[in-house]
This record gives sequence, structure tokens and C-alpha cells, in this order.
Amino acid sequence: MPYPARLNPNLERARQNSKSWAYAMDMIDVPQHGTAIWDEHDLDSHDYALLCSYTHPDCSGPVLDLITEWYVWVFYFDDHFVELYKRTPDLQGARAYLDRLPSFMPVDGEITAVPENPVEKGLADLWSRTVPARSACWRRRFAESTKNLLDESLWELGNISENRLANPIEYIEMRRKVGGAPWSANLVEHAVDAEVPAAIAATRPMHVVRDTFADAIHLRNDLFSYEREVLDEGELSNGVLVLERFLGIGTQEAADAVNDLLTSRLHQFEHTALTELPPLVEEHALDPVQRMGVFAYLKGLQDWQAGGHEWHLRSSRYMNGSTEESRAAQPVLGGPSGIGTSAARISSSIAGTLPQRARSFSHVPFEKVGPSPIPDFYQPYELRMSPHLDTARENVVEWAKNVGILDEAVWDEEKLRAYDVALCGAGIHPDASPEELDLTSAWLAWGSYADDYYPAVFGRTPDPAAAKVCTARLSELMPVDGPPKTAPVTGLERGLAEIWARTAAPMDVPARRAFRRAVEEMLASWLWELANHRANRIPDPVDYIEMRRKTFGSSLTMGLSRIGHGRTVPPELYRTRPVQNLENSAMDYAALLNDVFSYQKEIEYEGELHNGVLVVRNFLDCTPDRALAVVNDLMTARMKQFQHVVELELPALAEDHDLGHDVRATLIGYVEELKSWISGLLNWHRGCHRYAEEDLRRNFGRDRAPAAGSLTGLGTAAARIGRTPVRAGAGAG
Repeated sequence: MPYPARLNPNLERARQNSKSWAYAMDMIDVPQHGTAIWDEHDLDSHDYALLCSYTHPDCSGPVLDLITEWYVWVFYFDDHFVELYKRTPDLQGARAYLDRLPSFMPVDGEITAVPENPVEKGLADLWSRTVPARSACWRRRFAESTKNLLDESLWELGNISENRLANPIEYIEMRRKVGGAPWSANLVEHAVDAEVPAAIAATRPMHVVRDTFADAIHLRNDLFSYEREVLDEGELSNGVLVLERFLGIGTQEAADAVNDLLTSRLHQFEHTALTELPPLVEEHALDPVQRMGVFAYLKGLQDWQAGGHEWHLRSSRYMNGSTEESRAAQPVLGGPSGIGTSAARISSSIAGTLPQRARSFSHVPFEKVGPSPIPDFYQPYELRMSPHLDTARENVVEWAKNVGILDEAVWDEEKLRAYDVALCGAGIHPDASPEELDLTSAWLAWGSYADDYYPAVFGRTPDPAAAKVCTARLSELMPVDGPPKTAPVTGLERGLAEIWARTAAPMDVPARRAFRRAVEEMLASWLWELANHRANRIPDPVDYIEMRRKTFGSSLTMGLSRIGHGRTVPPELYRTRPVQNLENSAMDYAALLNDVFSYQKEIEYEGELHNGVLVVRNFLDCTPDRALAVVNDLMTARMKQFQHVVELELPALAEDHDLGHDVRATLIGYVEELKSWISGLLNWHRGCHRYAEEDLRRNFGRDRAPAAGSLTGLGTAAARIGRTPVRAGAGAG
């Protein structure tokens, strides 16, 4: 905990006013369906006013009252939902209960629904008192985060009903929504009276500071609430339990691992705030008031981290044995008191986590790791192959020659043939016509070439400007309406312009925008990789998984499997939890599959930092063999989650939304396409000539990898151009 906790002087006022408000909303001593939720002692001992006074130390008394009442409401909702729908699982009743709540959060206009219980009554009151002071952009974001917080309670309830424990990746993603920290981040904006400017609200840096804030809060809560949630409530949504079962370790060791992950997420928060946000505000030319607002928001998030920790130490809601009487006898911050003691605790926290931070920046490139045994992957789907493979192999080579990507000292024909991108296309797009398979193969060749081009051409300079200019020009070559804004001048640009024109021609404008966004996200993720290389920084594990979906080009290659099929999931269904889980689990399986095959190539031959085995090895501080086993277990867990979504969640989605026959057929068709995508990628990794040690020696044009630490640093990438292999498969390693 590297930030000092401070206490708002309006604490006692907030305690009194929030209690009066809770009584007015019928939250105290008013049974719900015959079940008592809270009495006055519950509210006093939980002390949400103390939580908010710690987490919002600088806001005025009236604002603190409002913020505190929001937290009284959200914790009451949590306990109300547990008592009525979790202890004796009632999915149907829970859905009906949750379906009513959005009517009390209109982004525009007045609330017209009539509250029927304390949760609805409290939400209607708070919404009406909060949103008039905020912009439409903030209202939309707050309504979305509140809805996510409420709706994803069904995910927890569903897992309890099935006695199903989430895998670690799924858990982190879903905990953000059900845990409420993104919702808390929105309230931080209200408390500091400084909204995140709309121009940057959807950018990667702002998403990362919000998500790292959320993950740290939730993981801290998991540590404190393990006894209450797991032993008392039978809860399965707890990070300690998730790692305990997944890694096969004891409870204390799992708690230590959760704490390490919490630390890693706070390190990521700091890294993003200090290295990604300053250039972002310059790029968007934010004015001084907007800049002050952004940094007030960041400071508010830091205050929340520190204050939330202090509150957990004192609230009787958790397993610390705190009582109202002992609270009065404790120093406000606990432990040593007086001038300088808070700073002493911060120093000790930073010193204690320094080895973990240092490990991420001290990897020596080109480490000799040797070949790794390829596990027997869990992959249950049958491979189907296009009959047009042989023709596509020759056509993609001819295409590469015509656009000039073999003339830029990065690739040659021998490497292109060895990497056999048409083999990948024939597996992920087995029903393609000859023309469609040629287009798929060209996209795979271009994406793989571009992924290799970026580090080869731009990796030698500390200045990211040239890479950003290149990225901007590539975006201009993908118009969604009308001709391109620029003329291509390099093989990289000519290749994209040619395949974009062929791809976009039969698409409508929304489809073009979606496909262009997939390409742009992949390009932007390579800028992130370049930045990490400049800092010699192994990514945080959560950030790595989420960015790997983009660096691998998952959305692009998954989209390729649907070209020409005329089958797309309706837009509103793409945003549902089951479809997102379906896609993300498939993406993670494929990206980690690539990391396993490419471990020696990337670590020993390329000096790469972005590999899942290395990331796990660095985070757990374990051997490569142990890291490989953990990655394989993650792949298996994600594949089983994919199957779970297909077998249970998608049919439930169809029933819940009363989908017609055609839409259900679309979903079934989409699932079959993803199965082909997964099986086709595995077949390509096994069949291409790029990962075995003999392939590496041939493709790199040398008999051994460089000695550890050689050919690294500024200016050395130029020496490697010409021997750098493609990370084939549109971002694959």
C-alpha cells in the first residue's frame, strides 16, 4: 500500500445522515419477504461512513453524505440479494428482480417506475440527487457500471447453483463487474468534481488505470472476506479460493499469491499513470482544466486504495474481529501514530515489494532456454481443411511479391513458404471458396509481416513517433466510406490497401468499421509492445492476457473465419456476457497456445518479453517447466469454459432473450466457426516450419542464438533486420 490514508473531517456527520437515510429507505429493521436484512447494529458495525471518509478524504460534507448513501445502498443490495436469491438459489426470481432496476437509472428524463423495495427506493433517490450535476457522458458510464454491478450478480449465483469455480482469467474479468470498483471509480469523479474528458475516456490508459484500481480493490477485499464469503456464505467468487484450487496450493500460499497479484496491479497502475497518461494528454491537447481533472481523478483513485485498506482493517463485516467498542479505542490509522508514521509504513511497503518490481525490469534478453516439450493440449474439436490449400499457398506468395513485402529486408520468399500461412487459413476457414481462402491467406501474411516489421524497423529508437505515424497512415488506408485518405508508398502499406479494398467491397459500413477497429487495435497493441521493450519490462500478467488478445490479432483472424458466410451475431448479442466469454476464452486459448510453441523462438532467438510462459515464470518466480504447466492448465481451463458457454450459457441466453430460429442458427454457426478457428490454429502450429529447433536455426540463418545480453539496446535492432522471423498468424509468435 504505497499511498497514505487520510480521514475526511465530516465523518460523524456522514454517520448520522447515512443512518437517517437508511431508515427512510426502509433498510433497517424492515424484513424483506420475511427475512431480516439489517438491523441498526449491522449498519453501525459495518461503518460505511468510515469507508467513505477514508476513500474520499477531501470532499465536502454534503458530497460525503451522498457518496456514503450510495455505499450504504450498494452494500444493502449485496446483502439483500444474498439473503433472497443466493442462500437458496433462485435464478428466475433474481432475473426478475434485476430486470426492474435499470428503470430507476434513466440517462435522460425522469424516473417513472414506482419503487417496490428498499433497493429500488434507494436507487431512485440517489440517482435523482446525483445525475443533474454530471454530463451525459458520465451518466452513460455510471449507468453502465451500475447495471454491470447488478446484473453480474447472476454470474455469481449461476456458479453457486452449479457449484462451479471460475478459472483465474474469467474470475478477474467478472469480478470487475460484480465487485463494483468501476462503479466506485465513477463516484470518484463525482467526489472530486472532475470528470474524465470524453475524448480520452475510452482510451487504453484510462481503461487500465480504472481496471487496475478495480482489481486491486477486489483482490484486497478477497483477502479480508475469505472467511466470511467462503466459510459462512458458501461463496465461490473469491480470488484466494480460485488460486487455491487452480494452482493446487494451500490457503495461505494462495493468499500470498493474491497479494502478489494485487501488488502487480498497483505497479501497473503507477506505470500507466507515469508513462502512458502524460503523452495521452498531449496527444489529445487537453486544456489545463481538463488535465487538472484527470490528475485529480488519479489522486482520488489512490485515496480510495489507501482508505479502502484502512476500512477493511476496522469494519466488522470482515474477519478482523473489530467491534464498535474497539474501534473507539483504536488510533485512526492503527499501529504507530504521530508525525512520520504513515510515511514509514509506505516506505516499508515499497521496500517489501521492490524485488517483485525489479524482477519485471531485469530480464536479460536472448536467454538460452532450449526447446520445450509441447504438452498434450486439451482440444476437443475436429479439424476440417479447405480443399483449396495447395493453390492458396502459391497465390499468397505471388501476392506478397506483387505488393512488395518481400523487398523490404524483413522477409524473403523462403521464410514466407516456411511459415505456410495458407495452412492456417485453410484450417480456420475450411468452407471458403478459392477466392475467399486467397483473401484470408493474404490477411494472415500481411498481419504476420506487419507484426515483424514493427520491431524490426521501429524497435531501434527510443522515440515512438515514427511508429505512431506509420500506424496513423495504415488507418487512413482503411476507409469505411469513400477512397483512402492517403496513397500507399511501402510494401506494408500497399499490402494493406489491396486486401482492404477486396475485403471492404461487399461489407456494409458498420461491418467495415468493426473490421477496421480490429486491425487498428492490433496495430496499437504493437506500440504497447515497443514501449515495453524500450523499458525492458515484462508485462503484468493481467495486462498481458488482455493485450495478448490484440497483439495476436484475435479479432482480425476470428473475423476472417466469417468472411463470405453472411452470418454474424446480432450487435446487441455481441455485448452479452455469454458471447464475450465465448470469444475471450477462445482468444486466450489460441494466444497461449502460440506462446507455448514459440517460447524458445521468442525468448532465445528474438529477445522477446511478450510471452505467456515468461510472464507466468516472472510473476510466480518459478521454473520454466512450472510456468509451462501453469500456462497449459490455463489453456485447459479456458477451453472448458468455452465448452461451458456453448453447452449451458448460450442456450440460456437464447431462452432469456426469446431468440427466433434464425438468430439461434446464427449463434450455432458462429460457434462452429470458432471451433474451426481453434482447431485450425493448433493444426497450423504443428504443421508449419517455424518452431522446431532445426526450423529456428534455418530461419534465423545461424547455428545458435546470440549469447545472453548480446545485440540489445539502442541501435541494435538494425543489425537484426533480415534474420528476424515473422510472428505468423496475424500477431502470432
